[in-house]
Amino acid sequence: MKVMILAAGKGERMRPLTEVTPKPLLKIGGKALIDYHLERLAPAGFSDVVINCAWLGAQIIDHVGDGSQFGLRVQFSPEPEPLETAGGIIRALPLLKNSRGDEDFFAVINADVFTDYPFEKLRNIPQQFPQSLVHLIMVDNPPQHSAGDFSLEKNGLLSDTQTNRFTYSGISVMHPQLFNGLVDGKHTMKPFLLEAIAKQQLTGEHYAGVWQDIGTPERLQAASASLSQRQP
Repeated sequence: MKVMILAAGKGERMRPLTEVTPKPLLKIGGKALIDYHLERLAPAGFSDVVINCAWLGAQIIDHVGDGSQFGLRVQFSPEPEPLETAGGIIRALPLLKNSRGDEDFFAVINADVFTDYPFEKLRNIPQQFPQSLVHLIMVDNPPQHSAGDFSLEKNGLLSDTQTNRFTYSGISVMHPQLFNGLVDGKHTMKPFLLEAIAKQQLTGEHYAGVWQDIGTPERLQAASASLSQRQP
């Protein structure tokens, strides 16, 4: 299974920090956000990573390089401007095929989340949820997103009802079939997820461990403070 790290956003809410530094390279505990993901992927059994980039993307490419410093093989999917989540994935699909050149499940991780979710679990999801085209890791609703995104049913299916709602963590496993027939361009993710719900092909699980959405300077500062408290 390959991994795609979404790193193309402009980080508008993180300004002025992101006027000179792309959000994935902002630091928590002296380390770039994206490095926390990259350092844990090889030990979790992953070897191939695709990173999309747009805003100040050259800095990300220079920082990550070929991925060898993390024990990974990294390829980049440049975008002239951010194509939104689904658009970025669609552009990168040729890079996400497996070693035989076939379409296969791949993991997706937002560069701007801070988490200790065990990435090795992502590799088993296609076997655990064979009916699913998309599997989302869900977390408790943070204060800035109290209404959540989707409801998690007892059978693992996600729905758009108003009970038992959780927030999408920015960590998922997807199959390219979700985007059949779509052309390169800007595409948001929500319509694809709603279509998957209608076909009972959207599943999820709740994760109760460390997770923070680093969307503003205040949340960046809070994550740094939280990390320093957990360190011995």
